[in-house]
Amino acid sequence: MGGQGGGMIDGWSVARALTDPASVARLDATGWTRLLSAARALSLIGTLAEIMADRPVPYPAARVLADVRLSNAAGLRQALWEAECAQMALAGYPGRVVLLKGTAFAAAGLDAAIGRSIGDLDILVARDGLDQVEALLLASGWEWVKPDPYDDSYYRQWMHELPPLIHAERDRMIDVHHTILPLTAGPKPDAAALIADARELPSGLYALSPADMICHAAAHMIADGDLSGGMRNLWDIDRLVRQFSSEDPDFGDALAERARLHQLTAPVARALRLAHRLFGTPAIWPIRPGVADALFLRRITAVDGWGRKTRKLTRQGFYIRSHLLRMPPAMLARHLWTKWRKGHRG
Repeated sequence: MGGQGGGMIDGWSVARALTDPASVARLDATGWTRLLSAARALSLIGTLAEIMADRPVPYPAARVLADVRLSNAAGLRQALWEAECAQMALAGYPGRVVLLKGTAFAAAGLDAAIGRSIGDLDILVARDGLDQVEALLLASGWEWVKPDPYDDSYYRQWMHELPPLIHAERDRMIDVHHTILPLTAGPKPDAAALIADARELPSGLYALSPADMICHAAAHMIADGDLSGGMRNLWDIDRLVRQFSSEDPDFGDALAERARLHQLTAPVARALRLAHRLFGTPAIWPIRPGVADALFLRRITAVDGWGRKTRKLTRQGFYIRSHLLRMPPAMLARHLWTKWRKGHRG
């Protein structure tokens, strides 16, 4: 950790604190301030707070972490309530409503939910049910976040979800997915299989199967986004792998089969390698280091002890990469030109 004051703090420091809590024992107040700032910037302060709950922590940091644990509990209740509200609104929809991401982890009682920050409610429904789901949500108090004709058309034609909706009274957003990657992306996950093999929860809602949860996390991080939330995504994957592989000795084989089905073998393999490097995640697949793994880790850990983003050129490179993954260059150019003109006129 670099000495009493914490030394140079970045994402690696947060990863070390999560996997080896004893490594923070010698931090002074400045070191704790830096560590907490970095963890908050990486959306992992809730996880850190839960891991440190029964460990000796200096008073100022202990008070911050205690407040975070209270916030964690409130956030968990709010996320599950929002899922229940959506379920009530969609009572007339005959298809399966599959919870995704943090809300799914919480509703299924998975280890990945411990301390996890949960933002928007994400659900997955069949594409042929989108019109009915949309109508039911609009009738129950949700409304469009940004009612814009171009954005609306773009989402409906090319994206993997409806334009985001927000509830007029509760100010909570819902993202309604019909698959897990934009339609313009290279891999084509089997959305029907995702829904068909989802596991029913006690509430009557569904969560993805264990292998599909990891496929989704890897797709979201490696094959779609710019890795801005990469460390939290990798922590999700670490927790899921540890829990599922302990419950099923053949889980690695099951994951390989589902990754092939969803055309996500390469993204899942990279995510498993990165999680292994960062968190010591059990190697349920053979570890064959990729050429660009070090660059991915450089991007994922790009934060300092003030919580500021670092490594600007690396971040910009991954931002450009994320757009190129979503659509071919000519289409991307048209899209960016249209968005620029709209912004310029506004």
